Amino acid sequence: MTNAVVGGPTVVIGLGAMGLGMATSLLRAGFTVTGVDRSPEQCAAFASLGGVVASSPADVRKAVSKAQVVALVVVNAAQTEQVLFGEDGIGNALKPGTAVLACATIAPHYAMDFEQRLAKTGALYIDSPISGGAARAAEGRLSIMASGAAEAFAVARPALNAMAETVFELGDRAGPGSAMKIVNQLLAGIHVASTAEALTFGIGQGIDPALMVDVISRCAGSSWMFENRGPFIAEGDYRPHSAVDIFVKDLGIVTEAARASGLSVPLADTALSRFHAAREAGLGREGDVAVAKVYAREGDIDLPGWSRSSEE
Repeated sequence: MTNAVVGGPTVVIGLGAMGLGMATSLLRAGFTVTGVDRSPEQCAAFASLGGVVASSPADVRKAVSKAQVVALVVVNAAQTEQVLFGEDGIGNALKPGTAVLACATIAPHYAMDFEQRLAKTGALYIDSPISGGAARAAEGRLSIMASGAAEAFAVARPALNAMAETVFELGDRAGPGSAMKIVNQLLAGIHVASTAEALTFGIGQGIDPALMVDVISRCAGSSWMFENRGPFIAEGDYRPHSAVDIFVKDLGIVTEAARASGLSVPLADTALSRFHAAREAGLGREGDVAVAKVYAREGDIDLPGWSRSSEE
């Protein structure tokens, strides 16, 4: 069994809200970290923290060829496939025994396919979707729902522990990690939509949104998403901490998987329809709490930092 060297060379591909925090947590834990992102601003932010940035495909492949762990913090299955097996893909640059952490929320069958294809290179694949938000990523306090071979965990465990408060080891092959994540996203998407619905309803009843967040957070109707996202609505903060488009994608994966198994998921379907409505209203790149604007428009209700008249 391969043993990892704590602080060994690590590459993080995708320096968005989650990836930047994860790469920073690795730096803080003493790893040598190379970051990769299409955004010059995100690369500059990482470099300012002491990270190394690989800009060209050749530089990325060089960094990957020396890496002990490579984390793919991209959005979906298509991007994961492109990074691994596309024209400038890293798959054939990986050295045997390198652990690849695939962090995107994807359908389980994609994870199983990627694991099988990557095995031909001698690299090790861990199906490792993440949860916790950007703040926890920056603090090294994510939850990671991981599944893969024992050898892969042996290589990746120091890096996983640097990035996560909790690493759930869910099986010895790819698939269970992604399956668990879409269960989480079913609940998360419903809870974000219900948070937006409840707060907009309460505002329409004349209740101060900050007061609602304070009271409900200490009552039986609360949820982690209410306590995390509620303050964004109360403060009029629609920055993309996690975008509307993410839940269009993730709840789409949920509903497709449910249909394939013959299961009805009406709550997930309803939440997905709300996020679709937000995207169609041009809010796809705003924070997921912007789904509240869909309710507010329908009820002619002003939200903190936003009113229907301001868009007319």
